[in-house]
Amino acid sequence: MAPVGLPPGFRFHPTDEELVNYYLKRKVHGLSIDLDIIPEVDLYKCEPWELEEILPA
Repeated sequence: MAPVGLPPGFRFHPTDEELVNYYLKRKVHGLSIDLDIIPEVDLYKCEPWELEEILPA
């Protein structure tokens, strides 16, 4: 996943309602999200110890 170019201090901290009504709804309907801030990983195709390499903090 390439860097998005967000300003220092940016934190992704949506409410439960925002997660469901915006992000999850768009995902279910196959729509994109404007910013590439939520990486998609097929958890069934990697080992747990590989996640840190795939999704650095």
